[in-house]
Amino acid sequence: MNLDDLDYFKRIDTKNILAEIDNLPDQLGFAYQLGMKLDLPDWKDVRQVVLAGMGGSAIGGDLLAGYCASLCPIPVTVHRDYDLPLSARNAQTLVICISHSGDTEETLSSFESASKAGCYIVALGTGGELAKRAEANGIPCWIFDHGGQPRSAVGFTFGLTLAMFERLGLVPVQKEAVEDAITSMKRSQKHLLAEVPTARNPAKRYAGQLMGRWVTFMASGILTAVARRWKEQINKLAKAGANVEELPQADHNTLAGTVNPQQTLNAHTMTLFLRAPSDHPRNRLRSDLTRQAFMLEGMNTDYIDARGNTPLAHIWTSILFGDYMAYYLAMGYGVDPEPITALTDFKETMANSK
Repeated sequence: MNLDDLDYFKRIDTKNILAEIDNLPDQLGFAYQLGMKLDLPDWKDVRQVVLAGMGGSAIGGDLLAGYCASLCPIPVTVHRDYDLPLSARNAQTLVICISHSGDTEETLSSFESASKAGCYIVALGTGGELAKRAEANGIPCWIFDHGGQPRSAVGFTFGLTLAMFERLGLVPVQKEAVEDAITSMKRSQKHLLAEVPTARNPAKRYAGQLMGRWVTFMASGILTAVARRWKEQINKLAKAGANVEELPQADHNTLAGTVNPQQTLNAHTMTLFLRAPSDHPRNRLRSDLTRQAFMLEGMNTDYIDARGNTPLAHIWTSILFGDYMAYYLAMGYGVDPEPITALTDFKETMANSK
């Protein structure tokens, strides 16, 4: 495994996913600016927001919901399913239907449920059936231009919805926070780029640690959604196993599961603890003590600290780090990070089983 062989990267990475990761800071900034310009009704009586989406289209909603928890005075939830919860089917609910392709069947189902209930609706994606239905019913449709995989458009889904929240008065003005986050991302990125050798590239070194191991990402607060993003990127880019645990909840169950099977699997696992200066002090203590408990049971652990000076920077520097780490893990395994054959085959099976 040579993670400094850039010619090898080019042979394996057939769709240049690396360029998508390199462009993530600029994508975030462009999306936020675009979201400040697109057509949006001046809704005044929104009492809850539901972000309906699946897979890579939904992760931006997770990140937004986590970030807005301390900023937005109304409930913000992510819906990964068909239809809508009964509590969301009313005229004071804003349903943001996010589908990169516009053809995700669960999201289309949520769109129809919201339409029947008289909800406020915004459709968000690159086109497809969702855009057709929105335009046919006079519903705002925010289209962005992106030809890659949904997982590579996380800057679009987050930046656009953050701007939407700002314009609806659901969060304070975010311009400075976004600019600071982008600056922090680009500062961190200097150490993560493919041309930076492994000896000086922390994302490559961590990817090396994950080779041949099932990884668990453990986080709290705003980094919980980041941990989920890392898990999904490991799954989709590296075609490898991973899972997520959330603190403090993990200290009420997961911690008890470190005894068995005794030592037989420990060498093939790794638990990475995500930390940020914005963590609740008690959760930071829990993170440190939980890691100690894991190590006493002979489990492989490490921690990764978010960069930047604001919660938004903590989120986005971590997103960037995780994307690079997952990409380098894919290179280590020698797999193309773009295709997700198992998922596309399953979707085809579902489509043919109606």
